[in-house]
Amino acid sequence: MDPYQRMDKSRLEMPVNDSDVRISTQGKMRNHVTYATTVMQARSISSVNGDAQYTRFLVGTLSAREENEVHLIRFSSNSGEVTCDGLYPHHHEIWNLASCPFDYLIFSTVFASGSEYGASLWKMPEHEKGSSHLLQLAELHGHTNKIKCTLWWPSGRHNQLASIDEEALFLWSLDASGKSVKMQAQLSAGMLHHMAGGAWDPHDINIVATACESSIQHWDLRSMKQIQTLEHAHVRDIDFNPKKQHIFVTAGDDSKIHIWDQRMPGMFLLEVPGHSHWTWQARYNPKYAELLLSCGTDSAVNLWQVEPFEGLEYGKKSPDDSPRAQLDPLIQSYNGHEDSVYGIAWSSREPWIFASLSYDGRVVIESVPQPISKMMKPLTGE
Repeated sequence: MDPYQRMDKSRLEMPVNDSDVRISTQGKMRNHVTYATTVMQARSISSVNGDAQYTRFLVGTLSAREENEVHLIRFSSNSGEVTCDGLYPHHHEIWNLASCPFDYLIFSTVFASGSEYGASLWKMPEHEKGSSHLLQLAELHGHTNKIKCTLWWPSGRHNQLASIDEEALFLWSLDASGKSVKMQAQLSAGMLHHMAGGAWDPHDINIVATACESSIQHWDLRSMKQIQTLEHAHVRDIDFNPKKQHIFVTAGDDSKIHIWDQRMPGMFLLEVPGHSHWTWQARYNPKYAELLLSCGTDSAVNLWQVEPFEGLEYGKKSPDDSPRAQLDPLIQSYNGHEDSVYGIAWSSREPWIFASLSYDGRVVIESVPQPISKMMKPLTGE
């Protein structure tokens, strides 16, 4: 498909229409390039996993009045060009979107329209076929509450998928073709714990963590029972460190970011300031364990350098007790958005590239500062 239309500098100063999305690239380029196309508000973005050829992202729109869309965006780090490789109709508002780790053409969406909600698996057409329609592979039936997210096994081919609603977690099995799903098990968090999302432990296929309003809960998928609860208020999002076992990060409505060790319930390892308003998401870099990305409703995207916690003396009840916490972990704050930023995604192909999405539909593609990337050494998993 054709690239998004390049806008003249004179047009960059014009106000953004309600129906516009602006996709900007920054980082290696001295002056960011802005593109625009007619879409709606949006809050779901995901890197396309398993694509060895291109750096691509999926974006899902959120309109209550118009037919929604899934955008397949390709970014070239050599030229700085952003191209739309696919534009696919999606009937409902998209509240969550996740790419399949073993087939780059497959992804899942969580959708809602009024009192109607659901989750589905989709397959994009092969690029050379030129189709503009998605193939619905399966729908995840059985939820009785609003669905928050779907979770794919973090890496490689695996036949399990999880979906989380406000009160329950469902475990699904996929057939070999990925064209049908079967519910394997269901567990309940209880009416007192409204789940906001979750993450699958990349070091242990049997563990899923969920973020609730007042706690972090770890579940064993073999017994479908809760095995650990960490009481901590205002948790909105959770992500596991992909290279260091037991380490995970949370973000929440207290604006803070906390890093935890599963072996130390009740105390966090590190607290960083986060954002000036709600911190919506925090994501570890898939290759470099000390790089952490966050976004919030203050319109900012922050890049942090946090310790990988090798040889750390455990038992600190407060970050004030540790000299490590006195160092400012903020590498850079990116201010390319004018509205709340609800989505961030590291590229699964190029670890220095990441994208962020704000509610007004603006996607900004950035890169880790070159002096930082030169210093980084990948950590091997435990």
